[in-house]
Amino acid sequence: MSDETLQALETSTPAANAPTLSRPGLLVMDVDSTLIDEEVIDELGEAAGCGERIAEVTERAMRGELEFCDALRARVALLKGLPVSVFDTVYEHLHFTNGALALIDELHAHGWKVGVVSGGFHEVVDRLAADARIDYWLANRLGVADGALTGEVLGDIVCKTVKLHALQQWAKRDGIPMDQTVAVGDGANDIPMIQAAGLGIAFCAKPKTQLAAPEAINERDLTKVLDFLS
Repeated sequence: MSDETLQALETSTPAANAPTLSRPGLLVMDVDSTLIDEEVIDELGEAAGCGERIAEVTERAMRGELEFCDALRARVALLKGLPVSVFDTVYEHLHFTNGALALIDELHAHGWKVGVVSGGFHEVVDRLAADARIDYWLANRLGVADGALTGEVLGDIVCKTVKLHALQQWAKRDGIPMDQTVAVGDGANDIPMIQAAGLGIAFCAKPKTQLAAPEAINERDLTKVLDFLS
């Protein structure tokens, strides 16, 4: 996608019907490459000695070339045998995206709630949510036996449909109309929630997501989300 196309997709002018900070609202965002700079599954792959193989599958899944659930199961299978202590090591190397904490604080100051939905793992997302003071979060759970990963994902995988339903259910729980919701993400599995929200933003996203999203931010600064709110 050319720079001209990206510039055409991106705007910072609030629409007339944009969500407003003057009323309670809900922002839901992806985690990997959105809330944080890294892809956790790729970091785990590095620890398992199969980083390149996992990163390649991650990239194809995020571009929408592979079905997300199948791609996740294939990558997680490569992690079999890793000690659960690897999550401590990986967490120390993660970085909140520039502006992430400032955005969350500003939304909270205006009575908004913030949620995250992740195709990643509770072992990491629980800690991120606590550190960032996030209100709601949802992620996948990994199988563990004798202190090591089994290479399996437990229960339903957090796919594009689950992300969409989380946005809708959290909004309903707090009595927030959908026109007061914002969804932010970078991958193909974020598209349904981005399109369903009152304001949907592709954040430094893959081409397929850029084209599907009503709005785009192509600078790694999450405070830019505030520019779209009236």
